[in-house]
Amino acid sequence: MIVGWEGKEPQLDLTVRMAENASAVGDVTAEAGVSLWYGAVVRGDISPIRIGRDTNIQDNAVIHGDPGVPTELGAQVSVGHSAVLHSCRVEDGCVIGMGAVVLKGCVIGAESMVAAGAVVAGGAIIPPGSLVVGVPGRVKRALTPEERQKLRDNAAEYLRLAAQLPQAEKRSRA
Repeated sequence: MIVGWEGKEPQLDLTVRMAENASAVGDVTAEAGVSLWYGAVVRGDISPIRIGRDTNIQDNAVIHGDPGVPTELGAQVSVGHSAVLHSCRVEDGCVIGMGAVVLKGCVIGAESMVAAGAVVAGGAIIPPGSLVVGVPGRVKRALTPEERQKLRDNAAEYLRLAAQLPQAEKRSRA
């Protein structure tokens, strides 16, 4: 569902794909090739949310923010099932694993992976190309070139799969 909030309407590129029960609310901008999967909630009611091209927000993920602190996702980011992103910045080519949580003020450097179930504490700055694991999330090591390629492959596969989802422009507007 596409929902305006306090005079702000989601700005979704015509190529955005969106499952029937996904939601984009308020001050949300999604670039070309973005996909919002089943149960995903992108809630720009309190602060802006920006989603870069070819990024996929998978099933039941939640993207939200605190007042005055936007949430920004770069290009070709994969946000895993049931992940939560809150007032953070995720740079190009990252994978945020299933059930991971990235909190206020975090910056996840380009081509990094936050492992499933990790919780990245508020304000953490993760260098590009890192593997983050645990609670609290810590950099375990640098990703190998092969692992970085797998991040790109994951985004490409979701872009391919998203062709099966309806175009956002055809979703109901509340």
